[in-house]
This record gives sequence, C-alpha cells and structure tokens, in this order.
Amino acid sequence: MTQTPTHPQAHAQITIPAKHPMVTILGSSDSLLRVIETAFPSADIHVRGNLISAVGEATEVALIQRLFDEMMLVLRTGQPMTEDAVERSIAMLRANGGANGGDGNGHPETPAEVLTQNILSSRGRTIRPKTLNQKRYVDAIDKHTIVFGIGPAGTGKTYLAMAKAVQALQSKQVTRIILTRPAVEAGERLGFLPGTLYEKIDPYLRPLYDALHDMLDPDSIPRLMAAGTIEVAPLAYMRGRSQPVFTNVLTPDGWRPIGDLQVGDLVIGSNGEPTPVLGVYPQGEKDIYRVSAQDGSWTLCCGEHLWTVRTRDDKRRDKPWRVLETQEMIGNLRAAHARRFELPMLTAPVSFPEREVPMDPYALGLLLGDGCLTGSTTPSFATEDAELAQALEAALPGASVRHKGGPDYVLNRVKSPGDVVTLENPVTGMLRELDLVGTRSHSKFVPNDYLYNTAEVRLAVLQGLLDSDGGPVTQNDRTCRIQYSTASIVLRDDVIALVQSLGGVAYTRRRPAEGRKQGSALAAHRYDSHVVDIRLPEGIEPFRLARKSDAYHAAGGGGRPMRFIDAIEPAGREEAVCIQVAAEDSLYVTQDYLLTHNTLNDAFIILDEAQNTSAEQMKMFLTRLGFDSKIVITGDVTQVDLPNGTKSGLRQVQDILDGVDDVHFSRLTSQDVVRHKLVGRIVDAYERYDSRPDQNGQGGRNGK
Repeated sequence: MTQTPTHPQAHAQITIPAKHPMVTILGSSDSLLRVIETAFPSADIHVRGNLISAVGEATEVALIQRLFDEMMLVLRTGQPMTEDAVERSIAMLRANGGANGGDGNGHPETPAEVLTQNILSSRGRTIRPKTLNQKRYVDAIDKHTIVFGIGPAGTGKTYLAMAKAVQALQSKQVTRIILTRPAVEAGERLGFLPGTLYEKIDPYLRPLYDALHDMLDPDSIPRLMAAGTIEVAPLAYMRGRSQPVFTNVLTPDGWRPIGDLQVGDLVIGSNGEPTPVLGVYPQGEKDIYRVSAQDGSWTLCCGEHLWTVRTRDDKRRDKPWRVLETQEMIGNLRAAHARRFELPMLTAPVSFPEREVPMDPYALGLLLGDGCLTGSTTPSFATEDAELAQALEAALPGASVRHKGGPDYVLNRVKSPGDVVTLENPVTGMLRELDLVGTRSHSKFVPNDYLYNTAEVRLAVLQGLLDSDGGPVTQNDRTCRIQYSTASIVLRDDVIALVQSLGGVAYTRRRPAEGRKQGSALAAHRYDSHVVDIRLPEGIEPFRLARKSDAYHAAGGGGRPMRFIDAIEPAGREEAVCIQVAAEDSLYVTQDYLLTHNTLNDAFIILDEAQNTSAEQMKMFLTRLGFDSKIVITGDVTQVDLPNGTKSGLRQVQDILDGVDDVHFSRLTSQDVVRHKLVGRIVDAYERYDSRPDQNGQGGRNGK
C-alpha cells in the first residue's frame, strides 16, 4: 500500500565529475551508498552512470545533495572517504541543520572543513579531527591559553591535545612539552608495588607514552626526554619544584624565609621591582640540593626546581633562555672544561622603599672605609686625596674636616657663638644613632637602613667604600675589574650584598695576616684581609674620586657581570615549599640575589584524567602557567576515582572559571567517540543509567 506523503516531495540530481571515479563516491561494493541509504530511509536514491538522483522529503533531499557536495570536496584533497567519515558527515549536517551551528562567528562548519583539517602528519599517517566537536576543540586550543576538554572516554581529548602539543613543538611555538596525570591508586599503595619509582608510576602514564609513539619517531623520544624537551610525570611531581622552608627570598623589606610567605606578599622580581605571590604550596620533606655559582653565591632547592639558563651556544646563536630542572643539569655542568649554564642577572637594581637615614650615604661609605669611629677620640679620616676630604666635609653639615698633617684629617664640630663645650660632635651623634661608635677595622658594617634603601643610597655607600678602600684593577686586553679590601667579615658581606643588589657580581678571597707584607706604618697586620673583586653592570658608576673613575673608564669599564652554575651537590632532606609569583618571566630573587623560579614558561602542558585531581591540585596546576605557555586539561567528570569525600577539581573549576577571559571549555559527547561504534553506545547506556532516579528519588552518579 502506497502511503500519501505528508511532506512536500523534492527531486535532485547530482552529477559526479568524470575525474572522480564512482567507486570513490559509492565505496567498494557500494558500501558508502548503503550507509547513505540507511541514514535516509524515506528517500529513494538511484545511480546511473555518473548521475545520482534523490527523491523524497525536501529537507532530506537537500541534505543528501549537500552530503555528496561535501564528499567531493573531501575527495578533491586526495583524502579517501570511509563509512565512518560518511556517517560523521551526515551527523554534522544534521547537527548544523543545513545552516545552524557554526564556529561561534556565524560561520557553519562543514564536514569537508572538519575532515580535511590536518593537525600533524607523522609516520605515514595524518592526525585530524573526525567530528564537529573535535574540530571546535582543536580550534579552541589555537585561540585560547587554557582549554578544558571534557567528555567521555574515546572522544580523542588527550590524543588531539597531544597532536597539537607536538605540532607546537615542531613549529617552535614552545620549547618543551609537559604531560601529566594524577596517579590515582586503584586499591593498592604505590609504595608497596615492586620495582623502581618510575616502574611504579609507569602504568599511570602509559597512555601518554603510547600517544607520543604514534606522533614522533620512537628513537627520538628518549633523546627528547633526556634533554627535558618532553617531560612525562605524575601530577604530584609538578608541584615539587620547591625550596626548603628556611631559604631566604628577597622582599621589599629585606630577606624572609620562603616558608613564611603568604599569598599576596611581595617578593622582588628579576627587574628589581616587587611582584606579588600568587600561590604557596607546602611540599613536605624533599631531597635537597645545593646549587652554587662560580662567584660563591648559592641556594638550596629540590631536584625538580626550575632554573632559567642558557649556554654559550644559545647566546652565540641568539637562542632564547631555556628552563631546566636542577636534576637535569647534574653531571652536565661543564663543556670543554668551561661552565655550561649561565644564570640570568637582575636587569635593574633592586627597588627598595626609601628610608630616612641620619648621615649622607657617601659620607658613611668614606668613614666605613678610612674613618676612625672608636668613639674614644674625635672622629677622624685618613686619605691621600684632598678631593675626598672636601667631599666629606660637604656631605657632613655641622662638621669641618681639618687637615692634621700627612694623610690625617679630624672631623670637628663647627662652633657657633654661644655654644658650650659639652655639645656632642654631630658626626659622633650620627654614628651613635647607627650603632657604629666603637667599631674598629675588623668590626665595621653597613647598617640595614642603608643596605635596604633606594638604589641611589646603596650606590652612594658603595662609592664611598670604593673611593676610600677600593680601586680599579687594569689588565692588558681585559676589561677593568674593581677591587675592595677590608678586615671586617661583616663589612665584606655587606659590600657583596650592595654589589649584588645593583645587578653586579662579587668574588671574595682571604689574605691571611700572618706573613703578609707590612705597610708603611711598619706595624704587623693583626687581622686577615678580605679582598672582594667586583663587576658592576654598565651604567652603574663605581667611583666618584676623579683619578679612580678616569682609570676605570680608560680601561673600558667593567664588562658584563655574569654568573654560571658551578656545582650541584646533595644537601640532605628538608621540609620544602614552592611559590608562584606574578612576574611575567616568573623569576624571583632568592638567597645571594640568585634568580630562580618554579613556573613553566614556553611550554605546552597537558593534564590528562583531570577529573581525578582535587580542588587544591587543580589550583596548583593552573597557577603553574608561565609566560608564552599553553595548558590543555582533559577529563570525564562521570569517571571520578577520588576517595570518598574528595571533590573533583575538574567539576569545581567549571564554576570558578566560568566567564574568565582566555579560558575555554570544550565539551564532547558520545557522538564524538572515535573508537569502536559500540563504545559510543556503551557511553550512552551508562549515561541513561546514571541519570535514573535511585530508590530515594535522587539522581544517580551524575546527580551527586
């Protein structure tokens, strides 16, 4: 019995160009045609020669005609059509409703655009999206810094993200790939499993290794991993980039233990300016290493702590600085007997807030160098340079610098009519306020109000010290270094701190008093001398005394201060903490003015199985984002394996970051499953089961 059509009938004819053999359109033994006929049961499709006709409902016929047009566009690129590709094309056309849907810019994505978008070609195969949602997911990775791919197993979330990561590495958009997963233990404790640590965690990371082997030459993977270009690690290792809790970090108020810092506190960045702390993450006990530079500076950190470094080859080839873990550099610190890894220096002097001081800083430097501050006599000063005596008098209001004879000068109080004899010498008063009265050559120091003052104050103190007890050291065919000597260990360290805070480097050595040649006073040396060799950045003038300044500049200045990693040695186990700062380059100043960080720059980072992260782990991971990096986070919120009572960080983060600029959530469904067709049906079945009301009338797993 013939049924009366309830919808308007339409007829369409599709002519296949001769250059496309019909077998490519219809499939071997008409396999593709049968897929189309099954998808459009109400339409009659006939093939005669290179002419295909379709009769049926107008909307169905229009879709059939559009389908064949899309198939020919795909074939034109040289890519064959498969039964799966035809099924997905039909699904995309139905989803778009012919004109609805699209890429968010009013442009409807076509099956041909989806099926011909190549991400990566490797080992004789091309990786590309297979569904509309997959294409939108891939496009989102290009457009956004942080992308969440959320959907059931088999939808290609991780595989496509991995392909984009490899593509970014090969095109030099990033310098490293970091792949991580939370290691959720399925009923067994990792510590009780046999084998090494890497053997224990390997099963959790195997899917990531498998994807890598699909996309890269397997022989190159160990080399890339050994070089740190590709890192595969459990999520717990991502947060382990830390320093012992007692390690000093520089703040605008001076040094503070890193363990005392809180979110919102300010630390000093590589440009000398304050930068806020964005995250503080206690790490528990960690294996600690002592990282030392060739100038004697050092600090402590764990094996996974990150360092920005470059080699001589990097510099010669104008390559960017690289980021390496401490443990990656162990055993690789020399190249042809030269130190391999250069460390960055401050790009500008540290900016401390201004503090009021009782004495002119340059005058203080001169008196710390060649002044007598015992307090038992009138303060005095010794110099062969009348220029310094004049400068000292000009910087000390209320005092006169009277020449006593030879190199000796006395700092007298300027008397006014009516003054009584008992009035205190103003220089002695200032020295008493600074706790310097009574100090001798071996016990002098720079007060903190000068050490942690503005760059102008610190430089003036240093200039006074160098004009009195320092000088340029010239050598043939070499830049000019600055040398300073003192009998005070504390003053030696203060001079080094002044130099380092201005962006310079300082080397120190000791000259024992015993056996040292006597000076013109013919008195035996009572204290060892501490010699400091200094290099300051260009633009930092070390001297005010004309003869020293002229000699310094005539020799070409001091060259460029440089630091290289000299040694990395085990230093036991300690409680550790890691911080994340807001500075664009992620660097902060730690002990001895060394620059370090623990944020991932120039990296493509993938967090897989993110539904098994806690809320704190998710926050930690997201705040690891560094400059010029990209993060892709994948997971299935219906497959949470966390202990009871632990909320999935992937579920929570969708509410927290909803609407945040440059963060995108891509959602895939069972229609995007690219494994066996049965997998999609299984996913749908579980979703129906989980959404059923339970015996208490509540939703199933998804309703919790």
